[in-house]
Amino acid sequence: MTLSKSAKIIMMVCLALAFVGSSFAADAHKANFQISQSVQVNGTELSPGDYVAKWTGDGPDVQLSITRNGKEIATVPAKLVQLDRKSREDASETRANGSGRELNSLQFAGKKYSLEIGGGSTSTAAVK
Repeated sequence: MTLSKSAKIIMMVCLALAFVGSSFAADAHKANFQISQSVQVNGTELSPGDYVAKWTGDGPDVQLSITRNGKEIATVPAKLVQLDRKSREDASETRANGSGRELNSLQFAGKKYSLEIGGGSTSTAAVK
């Protein structure tokens, strides 16, 4: 095999490994959460149940996508906020809006970050 063919093969292998590695990295930005009462996210009503938060970007500004049963329900800009210590439990914070409650932030058990979805007065609901 000539040197140029070997170099091409090595380059193709490196590109394939980089692609696989980036696929795994994209999955690293997701977490499961539960909603115990109906809330709104960006005008979309989330009924009580289990959801997955997926976000793109390393922060502080990220794009948050909320899915349920593999289907995207809502997308909203959010901020990835570093916490002083790991969260003890999963928690969601909501705030009152004109038509009910709006999801304000998410915290995840064992993680040193939260996702902030807006400002205003909030109430916290821990999920066990």
